[in-house]
Amino acid sequence: MKIAVECKSPLLQKSLELFLSPYLCTSKYCDILVRDEESKEDEKCFFISATTGADLKKPFSKSQLILALEKKYKSMTKTEVSLDFDILEKHIHYLSQEYEKNILTAVKAFYEK
Repeated sequence: MKIAVECKSPLLQKSLELFLSPYLCTSKYCDILVRDEESKEDEKCFFISATTGADLKKPFSKSQLILALEKKYKSMTKTEVSLDFDILEKHIHYLSQEYEKNILTAVKAFYEK
């Protein structure tokens, strides 16, 4: 799990950087972007605020932060994996149908001689 922090509040920014130091990376390469302003169009955004609707409400502990981030990361990766399996399943089904058609064509050609 790679995390970037972009907060308007300098105190929150520094606290999060200390809490998340093993996970920190640049926003370009992150899996999750922790912010103190909500961004609905960014799926990687993890919103921290005292208001309702936040991914994590203030005040919070380091363990609450880590657990909430792990939960978000797992939910993000599960959807990606299920989408990959759906595509794979459709491709296998298509290939199976093509293989079945080729076998039937070969069998029909053999018996029609």
